[in-house]
Amino acid sequence: MGVQSKYHRYRDAGQGANVNNVQRFGEPVRSLFTTTKVFSLHRRISITDENEKVVYQASTKFPSLHDKTDIFDAGGQHVSHIERKLFTLHERHFITMEDGLSFQLSNELWHLVRDITNIEGLGWQLQGNIAGLNFELYDERGQVIAVIGQKMFSIHDKYCVDIYQPEAEPIVVTILITLQHMIKDRESRSSVSFSSSGGSSGGSN
Repeated sequence: MGVQSKYHRYRDAGQGANVNNVQRFGEPVRSLFTTTKVFSLHRRISITDENEKVVYQASTKFPSLHDKTDIFDAGGQHVSHIERKLFTLHERHFITMEDGLSFQLSNELWHLVRDITNIEGLGWQLQGNIAGLNFELYDERGQVIAVIGQKMFSIHDKYCVDIYQPEAEPIVVTILITLQHMIKDRESRSSVSFSSSGGSSGGSN
């Protein structure tokens, strides 16, 4: 069992809840963990419980300009659908839950220290820091719903989420998967920008 960090909230299944989360919010009601299957025509993310049992699966169509993703529960029932909006100054994703509830994730791009993602249609807000690999999800009353941690240096892109409002679990899982896509999009843009600037510098010599 690894040593926990107070600052990076990620933990593996079987470890106790992160000390920082417990100090601030108490023991979570439930914790889930994600692993991305790499080298697949369909990008798949498995969401497991503390016993490493798969409870949700996310699958993304490839290729897809709109990054269309569907989430299913362990019984194969559809949970939600995610699509990315193209050509916008904000990182925006549209979500439709199976019960018809719809909302959007819209990231305020210009926050350099702390990312803020507004969840329009729910009144929720995702606050976090990509560099710190930690995110906190709050409801419209400012009450914590869940805390998300990303594992450092993982080829399988692992996350954990401590859930404090269990009735919101399907929405929390959907937001978690959307967040992973948003971070991957940002990493891809940064990589392209770095390659372009590197190529331009190399060409000027």
